[in-house]
Amino acid sequence: MLSQWFKVNANFIAFFFGLSCCVIPSTSSPKHTISNGMIVADLYLVDPENGYYCGTRFDWAGVFSGLRYKGHTFFGQWSTAYAATNNDAVIGPVESFSPIGYNDAKQGKTFVVIGVGVLRKKSDTPYKPKELYKIVDGGIWTVRRGKNAIVYQHTLHDASGYAYLYTKTVSLIRGEPKMVLKHSLKNIGKRPIVTDVFDHNFPVIDNQPTGPAIKIKFRGNVKATGKWWGTNAVIHGNTLSFLKVLQGNEWLQCDSLTGFGNDALDYDFKMENHQTGAGIRATSDQPLKKVVFWACATTACPEPYIKITVAPGQTLNWTITYEFYTFTPDAN
Repeated sequence: MLSQWFKVNANFIAFFFGLSCCVIPSTSSPKHTISNGMIVADLYLVDPENGYYCGTRFDWAGVFSGLRYKGHTFFGQWSTAYAATNNDAVIGPVESFSPIGYNDAKQGKTFVVIGVGVLRKKSDTPYKPKELYKIVDGGIWTVRRGKNAIVYQHTLHDASGYAYLYTKTVSLIRGEPKMVLKHSLKNIGKRPIVTDVFDHNFPVIDNQPTGPAIKIKFRGNVKATGKWWGTNAVIHGNTLSFLKVLQGNEWLQCDSLTGFGNDALDYDFKMENHQTGAGIRATSDQPLKKVVFWACATTACPEPYIKITVAPGQTLNWTITYEFYTFTPDAN
């Protein structure tokens, strides 16, 4: 039975925003450990004063501290530049929703980002996900903690007519090396919710750098274009391989990999370390809208997007499943 209810009313977050939230060390941020006897995962709790992540880009629910299985580590600190309000000061398979109502809002008015809150629009320029926006109303968060699962629930109402009840459950399946991210988005407002959400994944397998040992495998053959393809990495068929160990500020990006269909079966990604013999497989029950790929010296990230459309009074449910596995490492 899940127990230990933890509640925080985030309506007063604007007072703390830019103060204690952005300077606290990660060691002071509250977190909770879950385990199914095979996997051990550490997740941060939502806390507007001392939370590990207080930025405005990513969903505050389900930010990881780490995950371990069979002596291997799969998620961890990938960036050395940390402040709680940094747009990407996150760890693990974190998710980000595109803003709702931004284009309709005038300068100084509000828009909504699911899992974050009601934000203030700075100017008439396009939305910039890496920019920090003022949180006008952080909504109400409830976190329920158990032995093998943690449930985050976020309730938000905006004067523009957008409102939702968002629930994200991170659970470890008994007897299996699997983790499930279960989502429920109920539209309790007057306006339809139309957005998309992507999972950044941020794998850091056994703290190995991004290089030839790291391979990303897709269900079918895919292609990529963009900066540093053919120099830092290549795709042959369904496998992405790195040609060198990325150093310092070196990176790789493709804004939209091609080769995916409209079937949910195409949401199937393997992230593997062929030096240590550990991998992650991510699947979902939703079709892909698109797939972005980004990598730096510490992490290589397939970023699958799914479309979200919820009419007033309706609820949308979706899941993402992670399977952790080991295999015989490649010979040197």
